[in-house]
Amino acid sequence: MSAASDFLELKVLDHVLRYSTAPYTGPSTLYLGLFTASTGLETNSPSAEVSTGGGTNYARQTVTFAAASTGSSSTNATVTFPAAGANWGTITHVAVMDASTSGNVLFYGAVTTSKTIETGDTFQVSSGNLTVSLA
Repeated sequence: MSAASDFLELKVLDHVLRYSTAPYTGPSTLYLGLFTASTGLETNSPSAEVSTGGGTNYARQTVTFAAASTGSSSTNATVTFPAAGANWGTITHVAVMDASTSGNVLFYGAVTTSKTIETGDTFQVSSGNLTVSLA
């Protein structure tokens, strides 16, 4: 994924170009969210995240990344979501977020292959299989 949200783009620019007046302190913990569409991800107002209500058993999961190299950074641990308590729909996008609920979209992108998650299914991203790059 190489798309940064408008929120993060502005924070990075201010951090680099206006550090003395607008430093950006990144979050201490990052979370991976699952989405059924890209609606609102770029503008930091996502509207298609998997629902947390109705016994779905969905929650964003923590995600960690290795040190950046050659313009990118990849996950350094497997991220496993709990078994769905109800149908989650078809996962088409993921986003790196700065909070476990609400918060801000940092990076987002489409999954390589959409995956329909039904009751009892899990969604997993293997270590090294999610890469963030600055293009």
